[in-house]
Amino acid sequence: MSLRNTQVAESHSIPLSLGLNWDDPAVPSVSDKYQIHESGLILSESDKPYILKVRDMAEQDKPRERLQKYGPSELTMAEVVSVLLGFGTSREEISTMAHRILREYGERAVIHETDPKLLAESLGIPYNKACQLIAGFELGRRFFQSRGGKPVMVRTAHQAYEYLSSMGDLRKEQLRALYLGSRYQVVHEEVVSIGSLTANIVHPREVFQPAIQYGALAVIIAHNHPSGSLEPTDADAEVTCQLIEGGKLLGIELIDHLIITGSSYLSMMEECSDKSVASGHRYPHKF
Repeated sequence: MSLRNTQVAESHSIPLSLGLNWDDPAVPSVSDKYQIHESGLILSESDKPYILKVRDMAEQDKPRERLQKYGPSELTMAEVVSVLLGFGTSREEISTMAHRILREYGERAVIHETDPKLLAESLGIPYNKACQLIAGFELGRRFFQSRGGKPVMVRTAHQAYEYLSSMGDLRKEQLRALYLGSRYQVVHEEVVSIGSLTANIVHPREVFQPAIQYGALAVIIAHNHPSGSLEPTDADAEVTCQLIEGGKLLGIELIDHLIITGSSYLSMMEECSDKSVASGHRYPHKF
């Protein structure tokens, strides 16, 4: 067995008693390269970063003034979000809100989110502000697509980790899904749930409905362990089994489940199939 780590490689084991039957033909076989088969966050006061409120900033340092003077490319992501949202609420000032959105939800996840209700409920922000964010990022996405932006390809567990590695810095546990087309291109990314991973809250329809919507042939799921441990839990294995079975019925393959921490990751498919694969090696090309 092997554990891919961007810094160190160390052995890790997942007991077969967790429930994954790796002799079952429905369970994807992993060698070097993915194969697609056709068919409430609470922080202590000491953990909270101090965010300077917009009203306390020097005039030239405020996001709108910086946008006017230096152009949008010079703004930080938090400043872009602040400008998009315009104003905060009676309970939360705009700069504090912008930083919290990016910290709790994840920068890439916010950019790719398409459900304003989910975004509003997950972050505790007004629905209209969630709509503003999603509409703003959708404009950028459409422009990028109209310019023929090159799609992201994910063919290995390490590539999936590199794409999703920012999840390791999140302080809430989050489940994300990558949806792949027939050539391993990412056609969609979605935050499926926020909070502890259990089979009770992760239903197959929540994972596979976007796959149907975007015409994906395969799905990679990933969740973070804020504790820093890469040890899979019984719930991790139960969710994986449930999704493998659900995908089999729909003809949409679950090809991996990654556990991500701040500096490393574990591919449950690679680890449980008991195949030693060096980091960065590719899976055999099917096509």
